[in-house]
Amino acid sequence: MMKLISFSDRRFKTALQRLCNRSQLANPATEASVKRILQAVQRTGDRAVARYTLQYDRATIQPETFRISEEEIKGAYYHIRKDEGDTLRYVAQRIRAFHERQTPNTMMYQENGIKLGRMSVPLDSVGLYVPGGKAVYPSSALMNAIPAKMAGVKRVVMCTPSHKGEVNPYLLVAADIAGVDELYRIGGVQAIGAMAYGTKTIPKVDKIIGPGNIYVATAKRLVFGHVGIDSIAGPSELLIIADARANAEYIAADLLCEAEHDEEASVILLTPSTALANAVIKQVEKKLKPLSRRTIATRAINRHGTVLVVQDMDHAIELGNLIAPEHMGLHVATPFELIERIRHTGVVFLGEHTPPAIGDYVAGPNHVLPTGGTARFSSGLSSQDFMKWVNFVSYSKNEVSKANDHVMRMATMEGLTAHAQCVQVRTR
Repeated sequence: MMKLISFSDRRFKTALQRLCNRSQLANPATEASVKRILQAVQRTGDRAVARYTLQYDRATIQPETFRISEEEIKGAYYHIRKDEGDTLRYVAQRIRAFHERQTPNTMMYQENGIKLGRMSVPLDSVGLYVPGGKAVYPSSALMNAIPAKMAGVKRVVMCTPSHKGEVNPYLLVAADIAGVDELYRIGGVQAIGAMAYGTKTIPKVDKIIGPGNIYVATAKRLVFGHVGIDSIAGPSELLIIADARANAEYIAADLLCEAEHDEEASVILLTPSTALANAVIKQVEKKLKPLSRRTIATRAINRHGTVLVVQDMDHAIELGNLIAPEHMGLHVATPFELIERIRHTGVVFLGEHTPPAIGDYVAGPNHVLPTGGTARFSSGLSSQDFMKWVNFVSYSKNEVSKANDHVMRMATMEGLTAHAQCVQVRTR
């Protein structure tokens, strides 16, 4: 049952603090276990990857079969229906259409004899982690790989757990459509370690992207520095702001859409209407029963399902920005009048006819989004996450002479005489 708490209730402040402090950090035992696996992969490479794949995924795989062959990928097309393949291609086209507009251009400007600017450079290689445990996510393969290819990354690697050595055909087809260059049937911490450090079979990458469980998230955090990472992903989150006229059935359906992802998913409703709050709770209970993942969704609702009855819509927006959810839905009469007041969320769904599944699958913007309150300072995955910027500077002899005195003073303040000298030799 979702918890219903009004702003006049003395529990309101405590409930709000709990929602704002929901970031998921590994306990010491988990971190120690992850470190042990990473160290083993760093020391013994493929041998450690094979050992931990057997231990945790119950799959006996030798290094020579880590990589999924072209024949297996082609064969996967025969294990899905034509209309399913058409849908994967449709989704890929939608993602490309959005992400190709994010590619930045080189910037340059000139001041007399000074030329300054920066140029965008794609990363040489990226590693994508696509989960394959409690559910299969071909959409994640598309959402991770396509922006990398749009950015111009030459080598895109994907690792995903296998079931007895077999990878779901939907994942293989999605990866192929997205343009993934290398696919490996390994998952968990050992996959993160292999991509971060490199093994004989799996050359290292420059950056690792993609969500995973607490072990995978911890591994990404620990390998940062050896490679770049996108973020530390946590459980799914949806916060809905609704006015009194909102449709309770729509809201309940949207909350359950996120709740079925994970037992730790957070689903929250903010509304000034007590009547709507109670109606949504009843609809959630009703709609839980027929779900295929009812057990997972029920646990999420019982653990993290919260309805806060707020003072008014201004109060709702204030708290929504404070909680900074992964997804935010505006079930209000005039959502576009509120959009400029929404500051902290990974994505906002405007209006009651924009359900979360549209954003997860077919709209085009990326569904890899900041969780755990990190939307206060980070953004969803984009093509720019697969690029870096190189600044450039060019001075004429005359402009170096003009800057001479300022450089001398800065070098003197910092006690760096070689800095002064490298300008002086050009301006004598």
